[in-house]
Amino acid sequence: MATSTLRSLFSTLSLSSHTPATSTSIIRPSTTSSIALTTTPQRRSFSFTSAAPAKADKSSKKKRKKGKGDEPDPRIQNLKLSNPRKVPAPLRFARNRALRHWTIHRAWLLFQRKEREREEKELARLYQSMHGACEALRKTSGPGTQEEGYLYRVAMEKKGVFKHHNFPIEYARPQVETPAREAWNHGWTR
Repeated sequence: MATSTLRSLFSTLSLSSHTPATSTSIIRPSTTSSIALTTTPQRRSFSFTSAAPAKADKSSKKKRKKGKGDEPDPRIQNLKLSNPRKVPAPLRFARNRALRHWTIHRAWLLFQRKEREREEKELARLYQSMHGACEALRKTSGPGTQEEGYLYRVAMEKKGVFKHHNFPIEYARPQVETPAREAWNHGWTR
């Protein structure tokens, strides 16, 4: 069904044109041969022409060589040579060596866990100590006629701690998790 539609399309196109050039030809340039396609109202036929002379082949090859560009960048060649082409085979330990590896690995994980717990305990001890000191300040009465909690409020104001009306470095930039408008300042110089 589709072929009959295509045939009728080509036949109506060729019958509707009454110009002397009723056939169309498409010539594709090639180094070995060129193909001419001729369409007539009844049928299509292909005709092959002879190959181009050898001189034209040499000139076209020279043009193609020049079009490729100069030699590759030596930096790229160095990277290609230094990177292995194949993925190295996975490590296969013997039974005793695998057991030693597993034992050492588990001992390292145990050491890391103990260090982490020790640091957490130390931070908790420091926090509890600060909390106790703040509670003691809050419950004591201030000097002279000051009410209870005066020393706590003064300690929390942190006047003079950051020198000459400055503020903590943490406040210099908002601590948010949104990306920056400019990821990297390329124009920055010292």
